[in-house]
Amino acid sequence: MDANTAIDLARQAVTVALLVGAPVLLAALAVGLVVAMLQALTQIQEHTLSFVPKVLAVAGVLLLAGPWMLQRLIEFSGAMFTRLP
Repeated sequence: MDANTAIDLARQAVTVALLVGAPVLLAALAVGLVVAMLQALTQIQEHTLSFVPKVLAVAGVLLLAGPWMLQRLIEFSGAMFTRLP
């Protein structure tokens, strides 16, 4: 394996990791922002209050986008193993 192949595999790995992780992270970010605004409006400063909605949102995103995420990982793994000498 030459350096160009290794760099290309690393670039693809980072791209797949960002694609697979983005839906979960964006859902947690959006729910956290909404809960933080609600806490600021109601002046309830309980740190554990944002935990349950985030967990539910992440679980929902994993249920909805899980098959797509798994398919991307399987495709990348198959492509990686076929490219290795």
